[in-house]
Amino acid sequence: MSTEPVPDEKTGPTEPAPDETTGTTDDIIVVRGLTKSYDGVAVVDHIDLTVREGEIFGILGPNGAGKTTTLEMIEALRPIDEGTVSVDGIDVARQPQKVRSIIGIQLQSSTFFEKITLTEQIRMFASFYGVKVDPMELLGAVDLVEKAKAYPEKLSGGQRQRFSIATAMINTPRVLFLDEPTTGLDPQARRHLWDLVRDIRARGITIVLTSHYMEEAQTLCDRLAIMDSGKIIALDSPAQMISDLLDRGFSKAASVERADLEDVYIDLTGKGLRD
Repeated sequence: MSTEPVPDEKTGPTEPAPDETTGTTDDIIVVRGLTKSYDGVAVVDHIDLTVREGEIFGILGPNGAGKTTTLEMIEALRPIDEGTVSVDGIDVARQPQKVRSIIGIQLQSSTFFEKITLTEQIRMFASFYGVKVDPMELLGAVDLVEKAKAYPEKLSGGQRQRFSIATAMINTPRVLFLDEPTTGLDPQARRHLWDLVRDIRARGITIVLTSHYMEEAQTLCDRLAIMDSGKIIALDSPAQMISDLLDRGFSKAASVERADLEDVYIDLTGKGLRD
């Protein structure tokens, strides 16, 4: 008779690691039992997840699902009620300033000093971190060299998003957080920003992003978590999630399209940015 233990049946989409506190050596973010409540209601409800070093990890969910609150706790911007979070081995609750020094945050709506040029703003932000940077190198990384002497108020929506990413990279972060980075952008600007995200990952920077664009998440993310009502209801690669759905018997009208309307639009108007 076998004495091997029988593993428990999987009961949910959580992702326990071999070590419940530290995860594996490949994990740069480890979240265990993370919880946040307001007026007795858990808006983030005992969630577990890990983000592997060097991957693009997405968090999806409807408005009010708990995505932003989750990210703000990971980023040391909001107090944690229960559970633990570590970023690159640093406990977020115990050493929030140390965590903030190794991450970059690009917000969906960033505020800049409107009468200070992009170059001057980069130097100013660098002084906050106590580091020296080459503003032209950062602007070059986001295709904004020609706007070096421009003011933020003169930037288009796409340019402003790219400048926001440039400022989030001033401290050479280990992890870059992107909050709906392509919201409001036209197709050319959106696809260009996808390329930028891939370029940043190629530099060895781990990326965590939120998005309401399913195509964007499927195109960019190595793995993603889907949240609803404060819980993670799925966590896997986009391809595996689609495969699991099909295995459950899902089907829709057969239609194999080699192109879509966005492809038509870009083919007719060109891939170049219209900044």
